[in-house]
Amino acid sequence: MRVVFMGTPDFSVPVLMEIMGQGHEVVACYTQPPRPAGRGMAERKSPVHDKAEAFGIPVFTPTSLKNEDEQELFRSHQADVAVVVAYGLLLPKAILDAPEEGCLNLHASLLPRWRGAAPIQRAIMSGDAETGVMVMQMDEGLDTGPVAMAEKLQITDQMTASDLHDRLAVLGADLMVRALAALDRGSLGAQPQSDDGVTYAAKIDKAEARIDWARSNRDVHNHIRGLSPFPGAWCEMDLGGKVQRVKILRTELADTEHEAEAPGSLLDDGLTIACSSGAIRILELQRAGKGAMKADEFLRGNDVRTVG
Repeated sequence: MRVVFMGTPDFSVPVLMEIMGQGHEVVACYTQPPRPAGRGMAERKSPVHDKAEAFGIPVFTPTSLKNEDEQELFRSHQADVAVVVAYGLLLPKAILDAPEEGCLNLHASLLPRWRGAAPIQRAIMSGDAETGVMVMQMDEGLDTGPVAMAEKLQITDQMTASDLHDRLAVLGADLMVRALAALDRGSLGAQPQSDDGVTYAAKIDKAEARIDWARSNRDVHNHIRGLSPFPGAWCEMDLGGKVQRVKILRTELADTEHEAEAPGSLLDDGLTIACSSGAIRILELQRAGKGAMKADEFLRGNDVRTVG
């Protein structure tokens, strides 16, 4: 099939690769424009941009698809279908209607739960036991289109957003090529989403990254792993008399009673921290400007006096 691929981050790349690997003709790739990144703030192309260029696929980086010139250019690709995976722009009706078979979107949740920008993080932060990927036929709503295919995945208690991201990317790539094969055979059906159980996965705001030790240990644990590694849940630590911001990347629930200790109290010399109920044990963390470290390695070089 002639495919226009529309995607931007690392999550999108396995889908692009699998589509090409299955022999589909990717006639164009749409992705977000290069943006300043890193310490030098040099413009950096998106992961999809880099991969598409490496395979000689024409790349387009419009800031909007609402004007007629961009829509006419899109129609000129004469695609059978557009595949959309975390692209980052809303598609107007003229774009949705341009490919003969419309636009298929891969979404990283079990719709209608977690429509929107950050379904992976929100699922973990909310303590969901499972999530998945779904292929849906796009309409003008926010992740509201009818669902064609789905795969579920259990969220384990130690899984971070990064871990879940990688698992779902692979699962989603396989699901999308199966959907394209069914579409090519004329056998891809779709069912409308339920009106029950709708939730929205708002974009992660850095302001919500600070750890609140006054929550339960389960809530704190979910919060930390849902934001790991980016933007990273953080707290302040007194390290030998100097208070520094530290990202907490991995934790586990600690089997410790501490009724007399205030939330945020250090309960031992192994980075076990009191919460409003129960405690968590820090397994991996990162100081500003430093690499991630296991807790025992961190403790060998830092005198942790308080946590806040």
